[in-house]
Amino acid sequence: MGRFLTLAAILLFVTPFASPVAVKAGQQDFLHDEKVKVQSLTLTTEQFLGGNTTNGVPVTLTGELRSPNWSERLPVVVLLHGSDGIASQSTIAWRSFLNDMGIATFRLDSFHARGFYNVENDQSRLSLFAQIYDAYRAVDVIAANPRIDPSRIAVMGFSRGGFAALYASMTRFYSLYGPATAKITAYLPFYPLCSIQLVGELDVVAAPIREFHGAADDWTPAAPCRDFFARLRAAGKDAEMIEYQGAQHAFDNPDAQPTTVQRKAQTSRNCRRREQNGQIINLETGRPFSYDDACVQIGPTAGYDKAATESARTAVKKFLTELFHIN
Repeated sequence: MGRFLTLAAILLFVTPFASPVAVKAGQQDFLHDEKVKVQSLTLTTEQFLGGNTTNGVPVTLTGELRSPNWSERLPVVVLLHGSDGIASQSTIAWRSFLNDMGIATFRLDSFHARGFYNVENDQSRLSLFAQIYDAYRAVDVIAANPRIDPSRIAVMGFSRGGFAALYASMTRFYSLYGPATAKITAYLPFYPLCSIQLVGELDVVAAPIREFHGAADDWTPAAPCRDFFARLRAAGKDAEMIEYQGAQHAFDNPDAQPTTVQRKAQTSRNCRRREQNGQIINLETGRPFSYDDACVQIGPTAGYDKAATESARTAVKKFLTELFHIN
């Protein structure tokens, strides 16, 4: 019910779809910044998995739409931050990189309006799935913006936001909650969590998925993602994972030291979980997963890796240049 009320309001302001227009990178002399409000819901994991928006708590999120200052309708990438929140230097660095390509960016803040700035030390503050719903609502809103070409929208996320960017591609979730006014044309998760077995996880929408991961990541390890992407490819999906040897979690964060121990940060890297009857079950205990479970640890590492970052930027630039018809 909540979804359809929200979408009905959005549809009143949607402009007609435009056919793709070739974008020439490097033309902008100025950037246009715009604060945009996004009406969303705070959903528990059980509510999200069960398709229950009726009891979701309404929340007004904000985001920053930044676009090159010209009249053409632009492609846009929605940037979903990780546990460190909107201040994440990863999202800021990618914003600049994408803007220089001639691509608009929308940095969505999923935390402040909910009363906190980060969740690194207490991941229970917000369901992992909440940012998927947020991302869908953000796409609906920015698709109606006259600066944006609604036929060219991609989602890129980092860590917790990478989880959202990856699993937003699931047909099951897209059918329940997905944007009504535009389609997401690509999904670009960075170092997401891939260790929860979800019902229907191999049934993804017909759009490319490109994942980027440090092989030395001990916060959200690469191995479960490697297995998941192998199964996606075996199922005939357009899904590719790129690993960077020696790179750690948040390898693209230019403010991070080469190796930093996050002494109080939580990691569920050793937790084996599966969706069952609308809940996420800890397979070791047979009970609903909690961040108080013994498998949850603290003290993962993160670190900037210049070579991995440059390689990821090259790959993303090539992919989006072709996807968005940039010349």
